[in-house]
Amino acid sequence: MKLPEIFRVLIVTLSDRASKGEYSDMSGPMAKEMLSVFLTEAAMKHEIETRIIPDDALLLEKLVRDSSVTCNLIITTGGTGIGPRDITVETVRPLLSREIPGVMEYIRIKFGSVKPAALLSRGVAGIIGNSLIYTLPGSPKAVEEYLGEIMKTLLHTVNMQYGIDKHT
Repeated sequence: MKLPEIFRVLIVTLSDRASKGEYSDMSGPMAKEMLSVFLTEAAMKHEIETRIIPDDALLLEKLVRDSSVTCNLIITTGGTGIGPRDITVETVRPLLSREIPGVMEYIRIKFGSVKPAALLSRGVAGIIGNSLIYTLPGSPKAVEEYLGEIMKTLLHTVNMQYGIDKHT
């Protein structure tokens, strides 16, 4: 297998209030900027789409299923906590064909050792269809921290997903 000519990314912000225009999404744009810089520096041609949706499990499930056919990477922001409207993890986890638990476990431990509230994040990572997916918390600071750690392994993860051996 070879890497896609254009690496397609979808960033989905889950927020009832941002989807209604009650406040501006800050997490999605931060994720887009960080990934754009990262993919450009990695010399990967890419397209990044952003979406804002309410905390709606059926809408998220359809969007993720449909996008897993055409996107190489899906990032969600929001809905990973323990609040009554936090549905991201319950929606995404059953769709995974392969979970990659170590990434999120490491992130929770790293940031939870400094800010114990970070241990309440229930984010997951894995593969759905043709896509890698990472579910991030909704705060811009958490997106910056999580993506900073995810990007340390992202190129290797993509190569592994496509069966490209870069271990030599």
